[in-house]
Amino acid sequence: MKNLSLQPLTQAAFAPFGDVVACDRVSPFAINGGTTSRFHDLAELQASGSQAKLIVSIFRGQAFQLPLAIDMLEHHPYGSQLFMPLSQRPYVVVVAKPGELDEDSICAFWAQPDQGVNYHSGVWHHPLISLQQTSDFLVIDRSGEEANCVEQQLSESIQLQLA
Repeated sequence: MKNLSLQPLTQAAFAPFGDVVACDRVSPFAINGGTTSRFHDLAELQASGSQAKLIVSIFRGQAFQLPLAIDMLEHHPYGSQLFMPLSQRPYVVVVAKPGELDEDSICAFWAQPDQGVNYHSGVWHHPLISLQQTSDFLVIDRSGEEANCVEQQLSESIQLQLA
Protein backbone atom coordinates (compact mmCIF):
# COMPACT_ATOMS: atom_id res chain seq x y z
CA MET A 1 0.00 0.00 0.00
CA LYS A 2 1.29 3.47 -0.89
CA ASN A 3 1.35 6.23 1.73
CA LEU A 4 0.12 9.74 0.96
CA SER A 5 0.73 12.62 3.37
CA LEU A 6 -1.74 15.46 3.74
CA GLN A 7 -0.57 18.96 2.84
CA PRO A 8 -2.22 22.27 3.76
CA LEU A 9 -4.95 23.39 1.35
CA THR A 10 -3.80 26.57 -0.42
CA GLN A 11 -4.99 28.13 -3.67
CA ALA A 12 -1.53 27.79 -5.21
CA ALA A 13 -1.28 24.06 -4.44
CA PHE A 14 -4.91 23.36 -5.43
CA ALA A 15 -4.97 25.46 -8.65
CA PRO A 16 -4.49 22.48 -11.05
CA PHE A 17 -7.69 20.93 -9.64
CA GLY A 18 -10.01 23.91 -9.12
CA ASP A 19 -10.63 26.69 -6.64
CA VAL A 20 -10.28 27.10 -2.89
CA VAL A 21 -13.45 28.84 -1.71
CA ALA A 22 -12.51 31.13 1.18
CA CYS A 23 -13.05 34.75 2.16
CA ASP A 24 -9.32 35.44 2.42
CA ARG A 25 -8.92 35.04 -1.37
CA VAL A 26 -10.60 38.32 -2.35
CA SER A 27 -11.24 41.78 -0.95
CA PRO A 28 -14.87 42.26 0.04
CA PHE A 29 -17.03 45.19 -0.94
CA ALA A 30 -20.00 46.65 0.88
CA ILE A 31 -23.58 45.97 -0.25
CA ASN A 32 -27.06 46.41 1.25
CA GLY A 33 -26.42 49.93 2.46
CA GLY A 34 -23.12 48.94 4.05
CA THR A 35 -24.59 46.25 6.31
CA THR A 36 -23.10 43.30 4.41
CA SER A 37 -19.65 42.48 3.01
CA ARG A 38 -19.70 40.60 -0.28
CA PHE A 39 -16.81 38.25 -1.11
CA HIS A 40 -17.50 38.07 -4.84
CA ASP A 41 -16.89 35.39 -7.50
CA LEU A 42 -15.02 32.81 -5.42
CA ALA A 43 -15.24 29.86 -7.82
CA GLU A 44 -15.47 29.03 -11.52
CA LEU A 45 -18.70 27.04 -11.68
CA GLN A 46 -19.04 24.83 -14.77
CA ALA A 47 -21.95 22.99 -16.39
CA SER A 48 -22.20 21.51 -19.89
CA GLY A 49 -24.31 18.95 -21.72
CA SER A 50 -28.04 18.52 -22.44
CA GLN A 51 -30.48 20.21 -20.06
CA ALA A 52 -27.51 21.24 -17.89
CA LYS A 53 -28.12 23.46 -14.89
CA LEU A 54 -26.41 24.18 -11.59
CA ILE A 55 -28.11 22.74 -8.51
CA VAL A 56 -27.64 23.25 -4.76
CA SER A 57 -27.70 20.30 -2.34
CA ILE A 58 -26.55 19.39 1.15
CA PHE A 59 -24.39 16.28 1.50
CA ARG A 60 -24.00 14.67 4.93
CA GLY A 61 -20.67 12.83 5.07
CA GLN A 62 -19.94 10.13 7.63
CA ALA A 63 -16.79 10.59 9.70
CA PHE A 64 -13.55 8.76 9.00
CA GLN A 65 -10.40 8.35 11.08
CA LEU A 66 -6.83 8.75 9.84
CA PRO A 67 -4.92 6.85 8.68
CA LEU A 68 -7.46 5.91 6.01
CA ALA A 69 -7.08 3.58 3.02
CA ILE A 70 -8.67 4.78 -0.22
CA ASP A 71 -9.14 2.61 -3.28
CA MET A 72 -11.14 4.67 -5.76
CA LEU A 73 -11.56 8.14 -7.24
CA GLU A 74 -14.35 9.69 -9.29
CA HIS A 75 -14.75 12.60 -11.68
CA HIS A 76 -17.56 14.61 -13.25
CA PRO A 77 -17.04 15.19 -17.00
CA TYR A 78 -19.90 17.67 -17.45
CA GLY A 79 -19.54 20.07 -14.56
CA SER A 80 -17.70 21.40 -11.58
CA GLN A 81 -18.57 20.35 -8.05
CA LEU A 82 -18.25 22.79 -5.14
CA PHE A 83 -18.18 21.70 -1.48
CA MET A 84 -18.52 24.28 1.31
CA PRO A 85 -18.42 22.88 4.86
CA LEU A 86 -21.37 23.81 7.09
CA SER A 87 -19.79 22.22 10.17
CA GLN A 88 -16.82 23.68 11.99
CA ARG A 89 -14.57 20.68 11.41
CA PRO A 90 -11.58 20.02 9.16
CA TYR A 91 -11.89 17.56 6.30
CA VAL A 92 -9.65 15.88 3.72
CA VAL A 93 -9.52 16.49 -0.05
CA VAL A 94 -7.92 13.89 -2.35
CA VAL A 95 -7.44 14.85 -6.02
CA ALA A 96 -5.69 14.08 -9.29
CA LYS A 97 -5.55 16.08 -12.52
CA PRO A 98 -8.18 15.59 -15.23
CA GLY A 99 -7.65 13.20 -18.12
CA GLU A 100 -6.57 9.59 -17.80
CA LEU A 101 -6.11 8.87 -14.10
CA ASP A 102 -2.42 9.07 -13.16
CA GLU A 103 -2.24 7.36 -9.77
CA ASP A 104 1.28 8.67 -9.14
CA SER A 105 -0.02 12.26 -9.24
CA ILE A 106 -2.69 11.88 -6.53
CA CYS A 107 -2.49 14.66 -3.91
CA ALA A 108 -4.16 14.98 -0.51
CA PHE A 109 -5.01 18.22 1.30
CA TRP A 110 -6.00 19.05 4.86
CA ALA A 111 -8.89 21.54 4.51
CA GLN A 112 -9.88 23.92 7.28
CA PRO A 113 -13.53 24.48 8.31
CA ASP A 114 -13.55 27.92 6.62
CA GLN A 115 -12.30 26.56 3.26
CA GLY A 116 -14.46 25.10 0.53
CA VAL A 117 -13.26 23.47 -2.68
CA ASN A 118 -14.56 23.64 -6.23
CA TYR A 119 -13.41 20.69 -8.35
CA HIS A 120 -13.26 21.74 -11.99
CA SER A 121 -14.85 19.50 -14.64
CA GLY A 122 -12.98 16.24 -15.07
CA VAL A 123 -10.81 16.54 -11.94
CA TRP A 124 -10.44 13.18 -10.21
CA HIS A 125 -11.33 13.27 -6.51
CA HIS A 126 -12.34 11.04 -3.65
CA PRO A 127 -15.87 11.36 -2.22
CA LEU A 128 -16.26 13.35 1.00
CA ILE A 129 -13.81 12.58 3.78
CA SER A 130 -15.23 14.17 6.92
CA LEU A 131 -13.20 13.95 10.10
CA GLN A 132 -14.12 13.84 13.79
CA GLN A 133 -17.89 13.37 13.26
CA THR A 134 -20.60 13.35 10.59
CA SER A 135 -20.53 16.71 8.78
CA ASP A 136 -22.76 18.63 6.38
CA PHE A 137 -21.56 20.35 3.20
CA LEU A 138 -23.37 22.75 0.88
CA VAL A 139 -22.78 21.39 -2.63
CA ILE A 140 -23.20 23.19 -5.95
CA ASP A 141 -22.93 20.87 -8.93
CA ARG A 142 -24.44 20.05 -12.29
CA SER A 143 -27.66 18.30 -13.18
CA GLY A 144 -28.47 17.23 -16.73
CA GLU A 145 -29.37 14.34 -19.01
CA GLU A 146 -25.87 12.81 -19.29
CA ALA A 147 -24.46 10.66 -16.51
CA ASN A 148 -21.99 12.92 -14.72
CA CYS A 149 -20.11 10.63 -12.33
CA VAL A 150 -17.37 8.25 -13.44
CA GLU A 151 -15.74 6.06 -10.77
CA GLN A 152 -12.42 4.27 -11.13
CA GLN A 153 -10.81 1.75 -8.78
CA LEU A 154 -7.13 2.34 -8.00
CA SER A 155 -4.64 -0.37 -8.92
CA GLU A 156 -3.29 -0.18 -5.35
CA SER A 157 -4.83 1.24 -2.20
CA ILE A 158 -3.38 4.47 -0.84
CA GLN A 159 -3.16 5.15 2.88
CA LEU A 160 -3.81 8.76 3.88
CA GLN A 161 -1.86 9.93 6.88
CA LEU A 162 -0.83 13.12 8.60
CA ALA A 163 2.60 14.38 7.51
